[in-house]
Amino acid sequence: MTARSRAVTSGAYELPNGRRISCVSPAEAKVLWAEATADGLYARAASALRPGDTVLDVGANIGIVSLMFGWAVPGLRIVAVEPAPATFTCLESNLREHVPRAVCVRSAVSDRAGHRTFTYYPRSTGNSGLFADQRADDENTRIFLRNSGIPEEYIGEMISGLHRGIDMTVPTLTVSDLVRQQALDRIDLLKIDVERAEHLVLAGVEPDHWPLIGHVVAEVHDEQGRLAAMRRLLEDRGFTVGISQDPKLAGTDLYELVARRTADSAL
Repeated sequence: MTARSRAVTSGAYELPNGRRISCVSPAEAKVLWAEATADGLYARAASALRPGDTVLDVGANIGIVSLMFGWAVPGLRIVAVEPAPATFTCLESNLREHVPRAVCVRSAVSDRAGHRTFTYYPRSTGNSGLFADQRADDENTRIFLRNSGIPEEYIGEMISGLHRGIDMTVPTLTVSDLVRQQALDRIDLLKIDVERAEHLVLAGVEPDHWPLIGHVVAEVHDEQGRLAAMRRLLEDRGFTVGISQDPKLAGTDLYELVARRTADSAL
């Protein structure tokens, strides 16, 4: 997720709605649920979904967003994709318990199938990724905490060791691989939260599969012109694109991108 994803302990967590979930960190699960259910990117995406729609959740972590979607709109077809073994175990358990029709796939999503090195942050699982950057992740978290009103004297202690990573090799698939593997005839919502690999997710959509995608929501790290490049790519594919930033992330490179295909757009 964003720089807000931070925690240290492990176990289970009871969500505010009374449902219990598996998690790597109860404190992180609390933060992720608050993010998912606030009046923001994912809540707005959920409001556009209808029963029978297909959701491809790329970077699903422990499944918080998939759960929120599944509870908000019964009857969705959800395919949730997550590469890290610890978070995938929680994802699989949570969706099996609470959204049993959902499918879980243990993989990263990139521009090609194969294997890549993935950096896993045990204390901040939502910031893990193919392009993890400890210094940048520390700084984004520092800015978020400062913007949230946390006194400066506490911030250093809160982020100390937060982004100490463990490198592992994970399988990779493309969006088009998933379309074929899961026999998807449409993707009503493509949700992307992959910590600096969002451009590779889009690069893995083959030309024949772009017309299947109706709506994209992505958390984007705007490094090396990535945000503008993703906007151009999506606009070229017939989407109307909006970009915003959570005020608490002002000063970071983190942005929210929403792309919707107009009814009369043609490729």
